[in-house]
Amino acid sequence: MQSDCESCLLLQGQKMLGKYNISSGRSNNIIDRFNRFMDENRNNGLLTPEAACFLHRLIKKETNTDDLYEKEKEEYNQLMLNLEKDVRKRIDKSANPFQTALRYALAGNVIDFGPPEPFDVLETLATAAMKIPAIDHSEILYKELKNASMVLYLGDNAGEIVLDKIFISVIDHPNLWFATRGAPVINDATMEDAKKVRMSDVAQVISNGYDAPSTLEKHCSPEFKKLFDEADIIISKGQGNLEGLMGNNQKEIYFLLMVKCDVIASMLNVPRGSFMVFNIRHLRDQTAKYRMYKK
Repeated sequence: MQSDCESCLLLQGQKMLGKYNISSGRSNNIIDRFNRFMDENRNNGLLTPEAACFLHRLIKKETNTDDLYEKEKEEYNQLMLNLEKDVRKRIDKSANPFQTALRYALAGNVIDFGPPEPFDVLETLATAAMKIPAIDHSEILYKELKNASMVLYLGDNAGEIVLDKIFISVIDHPNLWFATRGAPVINDATMEDAKKVRMSDVAQVISNGYDAPSTLEKHCSPEFKKLFDEADIIISKGQGNLEGLMGNNQKEIYFLLMVKCDVIASMLNVPRGSFMVFNIRHLRDQTAKYRMYKK
């Protein structure tokens, strides 16, 4: 875990504590406990999502709030549901519905209350269909989906999952599973969010059984692990899932995300804001970067 990631988490924590008007004394106590946790685990292969999970549990307990971004999640779920028909029409009229739906799904990844920078989902959607991914293995993904017996789609954020739902409907695979987080963390999608956007209309839905803003295999439920092991293709949305799964060299994982921070941008050698569609085995020339990140 890099120092920049730790600093970013501290900013996230301070933002959430301010959101709930936690006093400076209580806030300092939370930050002190987080810093002690980092001192004890920083050099033990700690992943950023593991640290984020610990921090969010502290804040949820301190605020006596299970879902720290409940209102924001509801707002963005509804916003994207209101846009769903229009986005579907644009996709249906496009020359390549798979590519267009994919880019809208990528644009949806901008809905993230983790990074400190503000975002504008409507502005991002306005240019999504024309934005070419900086690294693009989507044609390979398209071909491999045709031969896959089972597909597992790892969701990321509330609101965003409406665009995932549209993309999944275009994929139109008979055995596709959509996975949510096991409990609220940041604005990540849970089973409740999946129900709200009617994800079950296009996919079978499962919780991963854990409350990290990522997919951390060792902590996930047995039911989820079984699906993960059996999936021929895994589609992984967002930076959080990327951080948790980059070290997995056993599965056929396609990472779909918008690059939101300098750490990931540097690691992948692309500008911030880039759309990305990639499979690690097709990036063997960047092996050194991945190895360095894993350390």
